[in-house]
Amino acid sequence: MINKKLLFSVKESIPYIKKNVLYQWIGLICNVCSTVCLCWIITKNRSLSFIGIILVCLIVRYIVNQKAIEMSYQSSHIVKETLRSRLYKKLAKIGNSYTNEWSTAEIVQLSSEGIEQLETYFANYIPQFFYSLIAPMTLFIVISFMDMKAALVLLVCVPLIPMSIVFVQKFAKRLLNRYWGQYTKLGDSFLENLQGLTTLKIYEADGHYHEKMNVESENFRKITMRVLTMQLNSITVMDLVAYGGSALGIVFALRGTTDLFQTLFIILISAEFFIPMRQLGSYFHIAMNGMAASDKLFAILEMETKEKQNVNINNYSISASNLRFGYTDKEVLHDICFEANKGLIGFVGESGSGKSTIASLLMGQYPNYSGELKLSNYEIKDINIYPYVTLVSLESYLFSGSLRDNLAMAKEVSKQEMNRVLEKVDILDFVNEQGGLDMCIL
Repeated sequence: MINKKLLFSVKESIPYIKKNVLYQWIGLICNVCSTVCLCWIITKNRSLSFIGIILVCLIVRYIVNQKAIEMSYQSSHIVKETLRSRLYKKLAKIGNSYTNEWSTAEIVQLSSEGIEQLETYFANYIPQFFYSLIAPMTLFIVISFMDMKAALVLLVCVPLIPMSIVFVQKFAKRLLNRYWGQYTKLGDSFLENLQGLTTLKIYEADGHYHEKMNVESENFRKITMRVLTMQLNSITVMDLVAYGGSALGIVFALRGTTDLFQTLFIILISAEFFIPMRQLGSYFHIAMNGMAASDKLFAILEMETKEKQNVNINNYSISASNLRFGYTDKEVLHDICFEANKGLIGFVGESGSGKSTIASLLMGQYPNYSGELKLSNYEIKDINIYPYVTLVSLESYLFSGSLRDNLAMAKEVSKQEMNRVLEKVDILDFVNEQGGLDMCIL
């Protein structure tokens, strides 16, 4: 029920979790005190002093509840900030080659919704887990002074809830792993189809991929319904245990005590034995989803990566010697040798000959090549390449509006600078014929 590896992965949140549990326990003590006073007023003495104690207890309980919520927020804030920071640093360390193992859609889903699920795990589930262990023992000690049999019955019934949770856990973990896998698969398909929508339209294949998306969406709907069914069934079992245990404790209190004050107190407080565990059960399914996401998160964070060195390069040159590379067992590049110094260098070849592959290797996206590929005598797979190499894609995007808007974007650029750029790419005359910088782009 507790993933120690996940819990200690963000140790900074532990002090806030402890404070959260403490504030909840203080709230429980206030509830016990106010219930005692209420029962005393009904059965013994209607003194105004007891009403004052009840009001004080209610005020204190409100304050500690607010403090517990604040501690939940603090722990969740630290968890999100820490895990996202660690994930981004790891991806930056891996470099562009992370796409060889994980899709961009999967990383986006993991860093957003996946870590949001872990926020609930740290902010709600973990504090509730420890509080649900402390609360029944506290109430058992209090009730045992009044009726030991009723206290024992209530205490014995409490573990039935976590037993039902453990029973569901094995099935739930497999189901939630499938759910998360189907969720990321659907996200991958959606992103790929959206990025390739123009190509699909050209080849009139959009209808076919639309049908494939419908099938994947239906599969995701079915697995989601199975998760919801499992959650509702387990909640029903926990409710039966909670209400049945409370009723059993009340029956023993009615049969075993002759004091009206004690009987009334046990009747009113018996539900508090089961409410913490019942609340834990409601958080359990969210926590399981978070733990399923954490498996994928730790797979990334624990991936072994070679430390790349930062270098200072002044005179740039690129060279390759006996360069070999293949995406599978079949080689795409075979014994490639070239040297490029300053100036405009072009790779020319038919489609599929390896031009884009060389560009990807120069960007450090595939470090598993053989032979030599160097930037000014430094092996590219051994150094941090980003300060020196960038990729300018042939895919350009123009936004609706004027040409001036597209050239300026978020920067303040003068008309002379824009014309200079247009002249450099030899389209200034064409632009002037179409209305100049204010030409409309649809």
